[in-house]
Amino acid sequence: MNEDIKAKALDIQSLLDYQKDSVVSREVIKKELGTVTFFAFDQGQGLSEHSAPFDAMVQVIDGEAEITISGVKNTVKAGEIIIMPANEPHALQAVNSPYKMILTMIKSID
Repeated sequence: MNEDIKAKALDIQSLLDYQKDSVVSREVIKKELGTVTFFAFDQGQGLSEHSAPFDAMVQVIDGEAEITISGVKNTVKAGEIIIMPANEPHALQAVNSPYKMILTMIKSID
């Protein structure tokens, strides 16, 4: 666990700032069975299509994201979540505004 945020309440919005023409991230929990990472995407920035061998949940906390899962585009706004199933191709893009999100990944031990 990231020691500077352990065991205290923090303002989510202040944990990560936007940077011009960039995607920035900050991993706050890293365990064998999962991670929690904060991201800030400047407008026009994104992550190209990829897949992961585990389920992931995106919680948008500021702005709005275009998240494409298996070819289906979804607009996810602040206060909303979306689940990205394991092994499904997905991409994330800040189309209309910058956005911040929390990515929670859970690995299966099946």
